[in-house]
Amino acid sequence: MNITPPKTDIALMPSFVGLALEHIHVPTTKEEFLNATAVIKAAGIVGFDTESKPTFSVGEVSNGPHVVQFALPDSAYLFQVHRTEGLPYLLELLQAEQVLKVGFGLRSDSNHILKKFGVKFSGVLDLNTIFSMRGYLKEMGVRNAVATVFKQRFAKSRKITTTDWSQRSLTSAQMLYAANDAYAALKVFESLKLPRENLPLMGRPLPKKSSDKNDGEA
Repeated sequence: MNITPPKTDIALMPSFVGLALEHIHVPTTKEEFLNATAVIKAAGIVGFDTESKPTFSVGEVSNGPHVVQFALPDSAYLFQVHRTEGLPYLLELLQAEQVLKVGFGLRSDSNHILKKFGVKFSGVLDLNTIFSMRGYLKEMGVRNAVATVFKQRFAKSRKITTTDWSQRSLTSAQMLYAANDAYAALKVFESLKLPRENLPLMGRPLPKKSSDKNDGEA
């Protein structure tokens, strides 16, 4: 069994350095969505996450996701769902088997995507599955993964998490938060150096466990 570093140790780790604002793009026109889609498809592997407007009332049901994030090694693209001109491109990427989308907790995202858009979320690797296969009993999540793999502290602000992700224009703080959630997942995936042909993609049978005892730490 493997365990993640305790919170007290994580708090003392150096900060994870994410993408700066100038490398985060929010498409607003058909041309920008077309360009973003071409760049993402060319990359082939992207960090992935979604954000939804939080619910606060008992019985209230979220109608998210409201933002969908795609991170590359040097940039990120944030698709706002309310921008209808970008919806065909977003749906294409969500269903594209050839674009590997890696992140944490993506089974939940898959359910929300099916409910919101009525499409199958394809080409998806939930990194929690990888760490589970390596002997980590609890779901990893991006913060614990960054601490485990890089010995760095990934800061997540609850204040930003609970903002209105459905608003027409995202704030700089929201853009940084959303982009780097996906970016950190991509960096963790890259560090693991996993052969693509053996990945336990969602919707496929899990591969047989290997005798490799590597615990995933760098």
